[in-house]
Amino acid sequence: MYINKLLLTNFRNYNNQMIEFNNGINIFYGDNAQGKTNIIEAIYLSSIGKSFRAKKDIELVNIQNKELAIIETEFQKIDRKGKIKFEINDKKNIYINDVKAKKISEVLGNINIVLFSPDDINLFKGGPIKRRKLLDVMISQLRPAYIYNLNQYLKTIEQRNNYLRLIKYENKSDDMLDVWDEKLTEYAEKVFNYRKEFMDIIKEKIIDIHKKITQNNEIIEINFISDCLNKDEYVRNLRRDREKDISRGYTSRGVHRDDFIIYLNGRPLSIYGSQGQHRTVLLSLKITELNIIHEEIGEYPILLLDDFMSELDNKRRESLLNNIDNTQVIITCTEKMKVQKGKEKIFLVNNGKIY
Repeated sequence: MYINKLLLTNFRNYNNQMIEFNNGINIFYGDNAQGKTNIIEAIYLSSIGKSFRAKKDIELVNIQNKELAIIETEFQKIDRKGKIKFEINDKKNIYINDVKAKKISEVLGNINIVLFSPDDINLFKGGPIKRRKLLDVMISQLRPAYIYNLNQYLKTIEQRNNYLRLIKYENKSDDMLDVWDEKLTEYAEKVFNYRKEFMDIIKEKIIDIHKKITQNNEIIEINFISDCLNKDEYVRNLRRDREKDISRGYTSRGVHRDDFIIYLNGRPLSIYGSQGQHRTVLLSLKITELNIIHEEIGEYPILLLDDFMSELDNKRRESLLNNIDNTQVIITCTEKMKVQKGKEKIFLVNNGKIY
């Protein structure tokens, strides 16, 4: 799988830009704030249906022109060619092979990606939101129905929380909570099953990958944490915690609090891991994600490295490059670099123009 061409019109700091990629390594270099990450963002948008950094779609429209932003991505898979087109202004329209999509989830699975970004460095140090997002992005590309069930769960949580506050502040009856609990449990079970399926695969595959990267010096383990291991138990916990939830005004248990903890040689990475170990585990996790997608769809996803190579020393760079054969790679960096002895295609990015 690879991207042939990307066309950007009034997107971020690009007025009109066409980029032709090779199917190997593509390097975009230049000073900060010139538009390198915008290229990664456009490809991510074409794959997942939304930006990984903008809260609102309108932020993607060129701030000077304030006209319709258009992102067109032409790609090649083993068995077919395709095109994803986004038109963004007051609303977002999506076209897949020139046919208007009815919902965003139709985008999923057309272009598969794995993203490295500078924010990932702190993936194992902060709260669980980013770790859940990493899992959600991977699963949604391979199981499009997953995102529907996740969204339904989140809508139900919001509705249940609203009713909890009505009970607290307006003395509404708590009998209606049984309805929300039933719906919540239905979607929670489905989301949990998807996550457990992929966490089991990750836990198995990452062991050998991490051993290889660390020359057998570290044994990695992952512990997946969820309130929804068992449907009946989750229902009992919701009812047991009902008074507490009413008092707080929000639902305290559910898959919206899922997390995973990583251990190196039996010790939690978040507490005892060095900065170098955090980088190595992240590398192992992303290579694992790459391999899982390959096994699922029969071809490698596109690897997006947004200003990430600078976070790796030579040893870790070499480990990464040794694991990305037959993979299209798109790299952004501040310094011109060569990683494949002249086989890469190199672009200079300067003030929203690419050379």
